[in-house]
Amino acid sequence: MTANTERTANRFRLIALTALAPISWGTTYAVTTEFLPADRPLFTGLVRALPAGLLLLAISRTLPRGVWWGKAAVLGALNIGAFFPLLFLSAYRLPGGMAAVVGSVGPLFVAGLATVLLGERPTVRTLLTGIAAALGVSLVVLKAAGALDLVGVLAALASTASMSTGTVLTKRWGRPDGVGPLALTGWQLTAGGLLIAPLALLVEGAPPALDGRAIGGYLYLALANTAISYWLWFRGIGRLSATQVTFLGPLSPLTAAVVGWAALDQTLAPLQLLGMTLAFGATILGQLQPRTRPMTTPSKPTEESRGRRALGGQPVAAIDERL
Repeated sequence: MTANTERTANRFRLIALTALAPISWGTTYAVTTEFLPADRPLFTGLVRALPAGLLLLAISRTLPRGVWWGKAAVLGALNIGAFFPLLFLSAYRLPGGMAAVVGSVGPLFVAGLATVLLGERPTVRTLLTGIAAALGVSLVVLKAAGALDLVGVLAALASTASMSTGTVLTKRWGRPDGVGPLALTGWQLTAGGLLIAPLALLVEGAPPALDGRAIGGYLYLALANTAISYWLWFRGIGRLSATQVTFLGPLSPLTAAVVGWAALDQTLAPLQLLGMTLAFGATILGQLQPRTRPMTTPSKPTEESRGRRALGGQPVAAIDERL
């Protein structure tokens, strides 16, 4: 195997592993509506985040130091503390496929933020594929405007904006020397869970009584859907461009639509199917894009880039980097 072939194979494996995160998240909507207590978005976000974060902290046995206490809190608020409650609010108020499809506008959010915060000038293809994803979303939402809940749509958009900002800042700040994505994921999940906890108590009161069905749903969300999926996601952010990672996001609505059709007897009108197809096509094109060129000359190495080597223009972990 030549060096170029090996690099390409490694890159495809990285993309495939990162893609497992949004695929898993696409099942969130069905699990929320079918297994969990109704109208408890804050409690659901708390149970999903805090146990997963504490588990990863116990495994990594690494705590933030210095300025990283503040950075972990900010990232935890954006990626978890605000994102989870808004996500579950939209899941409770919208059909699964619809709530997830709204999230496919994420590439446009990230492309704009990456220009400002990362100095990455988006290519024409980036903008066109982002617009295609947004157009697909609008076809789905506008077609069903009479049936969709406005609060649910706004919550879905706000959750997308929150995580898009967190994704770009995660890429900008990287990780401290010697700290792997497992520890970084644990920091964020724990910080986000601690942020949600008092809000859940004040807004929703005491935790609800849980039956076996709900306990099983929460275990799935905390372990596979959160601890493992977010570790894969943040690992991918460290090695791919922020825009490229975000273009994997529409895999979540694809999964949600398939689950809704197969398990929940949900249907979509022809125009909505066209919109979803357009949004999903943008996901594929997003992975074919060349790396965006920096707007300015590179600055000194960041925390993320120290101790790493380049693979196909993207940073990869050093051989001895921890998980």
